[in-house]
Amino acid sequence: METEVRAHQGELFVHPLSDPKAAGICPEMLEVAEEACRAGDFNLAVEIYSSQLADLHQPDRGLCLRKADSLARAGRISEALDAYCSAARLCRLRPEELPFLVETIARTLREKELGGLNGHGSNEEDGTAVDGDEEPLDLFSCRLCRSLLYEPTTVECGHTFCKRCLEDNPAEDCGSCRQKLNKIDALPNGRRLNVVLGGLLDKLFGSESKGRKFWIEGEVLWKKQNLPAALEKLNAAVDLVPSSGRLLCQRAELNMEMKNFGLAVQDASSLCRMKPFWTKAHYLRATALRKADRNDEAFQEFLMCAALKPDWSKVKLEAQKVLSELFSSVFENEEMPTPLHPLQGGLTDRLIKPAALLRSLSPLTQRSGSSSQASEFSVTAESSSKLSSPSPSNSDASAGDESTKTRNSILAALPLPPGGVKRKYSGDGPSATLNPPSKVHKSDEMSSVQKATVGCTRVVPTNLLDSADLECSLCMRLFYEPVATPCGHTFCLKCLERCMDHNPNCPLCKENLSEVRRSTQGVLQASQCGICAIIHMSLQYLATRGYSKTLLMEEVLQRFLAEELAERKKIHEEEMKELSNLNQEVPIFVCTTAFPTIPCPLHVFEPRYRLMIRRSMETGTKQFGMCIADDLKGFADYGCMLQVRDVKFFPDGRSVVDTIGVSRFKVLSHGQRDGYHTAKIEYLEDRRVEAEELVELLKMHDSVYEQASGWFTSLKDNMKSQILSHFGHLPSKDSDPQATPSGPAWCWWLLAVLPLENRAQLTILAMTSLKDRLIAIRRVLIFVTRKRPR
Repeated sequence: METEVRAHQGELFVHPLSDPKAAGICPEMLEVAEEACRAGDFNLAVEIYSSQLADLHQPDRGLCLRKADSLARAGRISEALDAYCSAARLCRLRPEELPFLVETIARTLREKELGGLNGHGSNEEDGTAVDGDEEPLDLFSCRLCRSLLYEPTTVECGHTFCKRCLEDNPAEDCGSCRQKLNKIDALPNGRRLNVVLGGLLDKLFGSESKGRKFWIEGEVLWKKQNLPAALEKLNAAVDLVPSSGRLLCQRAELNMEMKNFGLAVQDASSLCRMKPFWTKAHYLRATALRKADRNDEAFQEFLMCAALKPDWSKVKLEAQKVLSELFSSVFENEEMPTPLHPLQGGLTDRLIKPAALLRSLSPLTQRSGSSSQASEFSVTAESSSKLSSPSPSNSDASAGDESTKTRNSILAALPLPPGGVKRKYSGDGPSATLNPPSKVHKSDEMSSVQKATVGCTRVVPTNLLDSADLECSLCMRLFYEPVATPCGHTFCLKCLERCMDHNPNCPLCKENLSEVRRSTQGVLQASQCGICAIIHMSLQYLATRGYSKTLLMEEVLQRFLAEELAERKKIHEEEMKELSNLNQEVPIFVCTTAFPTIPCPLHVFEPRYRLMIRRSMETGTKQFGMCIADDLKGFADYGCMLQVRDVKFFPDGRSVVDTIGVSRFKVLSHGQRDGYHTAKIEYLEDRRVEAEELVELLKMHDSVYEQASGWFTSLKDNMKSQILSHFGHLPSKDSDPQATPSGPAWCWWLLAVLPLENRAQLTILAMTSLKDRLIAIRRVLIFVTRKRPR
């Protein structure tokens, strides 16, 4: 026997000859034929194989198969079927001998009738199609199960999924943005329902939400192997949500597991009518038909799958298996009076379809190749009219050419073209028109694929959507930058932050929000509802102010309450603008005396100052005023503006703020806002001097600097070390002491380290004359030098 060379997708498949040395077979001509196949000239190969067969006294099965493969690859399907039948008469056809026939029919369906639709990927390991368009996703769909959100739960990054999806399939990354998620066992109370979103979904999609509940209950019962109860739940779910493709698919799979193959076929057929170009629907129907021993119809569906997804090799193999069985059912156990008449009586009826269906096949076959091949894959009206009624059990074969009957028997099992043909699933309900998208759409037309997507997208009943459903329970206004707590309650970002300044508990249910622990990967999980905090030194939620907004809530507000949200945003922007005015309303931190250019680290623990610091960061000014306390006015009339350089939060909400002085100011009026002090101010600048006054000022400046340097040098080492650790080295002497509005930096450094009372420091801070300031500093230096122990 010749070596069998198997190949696919363009490689040659050489069938072994029964007797390679038989008289009439020319090895050189066979080599030419094989070379022609490799070069793509299949018609030449057909001619060579035909001539070789004609010279034989008895047909050779290997040559018949080679000729059949060449005919199939040339697109001459009708002739190819005759050749395959000749081979099948000699010995049963094996599935691996039919790849080119299946491939060609699938390609013809795809290119001529499906408009060259691009297929999606497939999963060959488990035999299930992985369609990107399995269910059309809208705003309220879970990205994991692709169905309506049920018990919506928002993870740390702000994306929302079904609670059950997160618990049943725990993942390290978010299914939408791939951000690291906390493990469920790291959350003290597990994943929690987003209360506001859950109520909103129940209100907008009451029937579908109830259907989802039945659906999930059915899945739970299914896992427990309580199949009848599971089917009852799925039936109730389908009654409420008949348009869900995944739900019908799941019920069909359950029916197959319960061996209710007829019901499974009905569900799969309904799914095919709903989604004519969904590969999974056709695969499911093919599987159900196969289990129901309706192989001719199963073959049609497997071919449709192969047409929709040309790279799905497993389904092609299934089609080859079924086709092999179809050939076997025609030729096995059959008494053949002559080799040329293989089909007798009712044997043909097992594969023959109604005449109307065969006529519907003609448009497909007539366009399957070039003009010379147009009639090769067609069934004439005359041959179709010889066929019997739709009932296979009552059909009678007509007299005529037996090879034509054989060909028509197999043709009848081929899939019907979806292009504008009403395809009736026998016993599965009314017919449905399958309209494949044309290659070029008119501007005013929509393909059936598009229509199906639109038809399955949820329509939001906006008349049921009330802005009161989306109001913050703290500010009683529409949510702005909504975030949720670990317990599932939603608030405006700013409202939640202000509450947490005073108390680490949820404002509604009082659950402690600081008990959420980070995962072993180092990510602190603030909640499953949209608050994300990643820190370096703390294990608790309040150690950072990095929140993630609940994205679904944001999108709902933007789409359906755009006007209300725009008004809410306008109010917020006006508030931020007012807060950023550092002349009219400057926030005042009442604590100590600060000086220009001098660092001033602060330990912030009071709620009012937490809010003040946060607002200075949010507005972008990163500045606030520092004043000492005053028993009558609340704070002194002079102070220094501080610039925030860094903020570090602690687990209990406290923070350390690194600031530095930038400019002095005078308070014009005192005020308050949200618990902290504010002031209307004017900035102070030193008066400039010239001529003789400038000469005198420079002389005094150099003298006092030398005096200050000598005092610092004379200090004990331990005292110098303390000063250097807090304030750094004495700044160098300025060549132009009037270069800055606040004068030389060394003066402020010296005032910060000299042992002076706050009031004395405030007096010097308020001076706008550098000369007066130098005089005051010289007096202090003389005083501290005399008081220093010897």
